[in-house]
Amino acid sequence: MKSTYLVAMMITFLLCTSCHESSIVIPKEFVESVPPKIHSDEWHHLNYTMNDCSVSINNGSLDVKKVVYGNGCEFKLPKGRLIGINKGEWGGSLSYKPDDSTQKTIGIQSGNIKFIFSFQGKIYFLEGSAHLGMRRGALSEIDTTNSIFTTNMVVNFHDAPNAYAIYEDKILIATSENFFVVKNRNHELVFKKAFWSCLYPNSIAVLDEKNVFMGIRGGIVKLDIPAKTMKFYKYISSINK
Repeated sequence: MKSTYLVAMMITFLLCTSCHESSIVIPKEFVESVPPKIHSDEWHHLNYTMNDCSVSINNGSLDVKKVVYGNGCEFKLPKGRLIGINKGEWGGSLSYKPDDSTQKTIGIQSGNIKFIFSFQGKIYFLEGSAHLGMRRGALSEIDTTNSIFTTNMVVNFHDAPNAYAIYEDKILIATSENFFVVKNRNHELVFKKAFWSCLYPNSIAVLDEKNVFMGIRGGIVKLDIPAKTMKFYKYISSINK
């Protein structure tokens, strides 16, 4: 009886797992393809397409749209806003603008500020740039106590962060050519020198650790974090706006 019960439990688990994994449907505009080698003809073709695909999870389904790029980000504080500017090769900055118009804007630091967000009760920002073969970037924490702003680098990626997502107690970060998982202020390099170098990752959408999707130029990537495997789905048709 005990062995029969264990077998039944295992079958139920496998069926549930199969149903869960099959619940994500890849949009018909994409077809699974072999990830191109960097600098190959196919890789150059993807780079030149200018079809940047942004991913999100809506009601358990994968949604893909065309990217709308900006050059700034903001984070609301009780009495003002943190403002991040990213002008690419022309630099950028992080500053604080009080709601009281009689007070001056406070400059915090220079740099290409990509994102500002809260995580586990603290405020972080991602900054970095990639230009002419030079790549740099970091995850930093910002202390806003009493409007005295100090920053502290948490992770130096030695690469430019392009997208992030928060999943449970982790921050998932896609850089120009790598993928990191940050947990408890420690980081793990999960994918190194991946094919998406120069294909501009722009978004990360997470169903679970085995179903992590990333939008890039020319398609989308499905990542399995525990297994450290990936699949590439090439864009083949127009995307609904």
